[in-house]
Amino acid sequence: MSFLTAEWRKLVFINYTVAPEILQEYVPKGTFLDSYDGKCFVSVIGFMFKNTKVLGCKMPALHTFEEVNLRFYVKREENGVWKRGAVFIQEIVPKRLLSFVANTVYHEHYITRPMSHEWNITSETVAISYAWKNKQQTQSIAVTTKNNPVPFPENSEIEFISEHYFGYTKYSNSKTFEYEVTHPKWLYYKADDYKLNLDFELNYGEKFAHLTNTKPYSVFLMEGSKITVEPKKSLTKF
Repeated sequence: MSFLTAEWRKLVFINYTVAPEILQEYVPKGTFLDSYDGKCFVSVIGFMFKNTKVLGCKMPALHTFEEVNLRFYVKREENGVWKRGAVFIQEIVPKRLLSFVANTVYHEHYITRPMSHEWNITSETVAISYAWKNKQQTQSIAVTTKNNPVPFPENSEIEFISEHYFGYTKYSNSKTFEYEVTHPKWLYYKADDYKLNLDFELNYGEKFAHLTNTKPYSVFLMEGSKITVEPKKSLTKF
């Protein structure tokens, strides 16, 4: 049985290139930094969880909520095949119980903040924003697109960033957690405009402070779909 089933909807991707050495301390044992066209990326991603169930059980208090996370990309070889995965530096959610469950079961890096979202969707346009408060300062990401989602190009940067079906967590210097995330390929919206009110040092620490005044490498919106998160397994032999 899947540990979690849900829908991830209207995913805003804000993507930056960073020097590999910035990420090295976060790389779990047994994985390697992944890159596209020689570039390492970090992504700020905001989206909605909907119809959430844990071990098949609907939890009314945890049914629908926002999440904003900061992640980067790794790969791991298994039986001659490379698995592409994501590592989460921080995940923001609005409910303490969510943070407790994710941090306890998956050893992730969830924190709890007041959060909100706005979806303004017409037949012609889609405007999506996610906001949260950190030390009484409002932070937000927002994207506006035309309402014409399409398949993303194969072997593109969009595919590289959005198509990761494993999560990896650095439990210790000798143990890594791996879990699989399943979903179909998502439809893609090209961003016509975006707005950021995002203090990277406030949210993610001094190491990422320079991104506050850095133009994103790319911004786009993904439609999302139903997803599953499978039970974790421990990797101790590499």
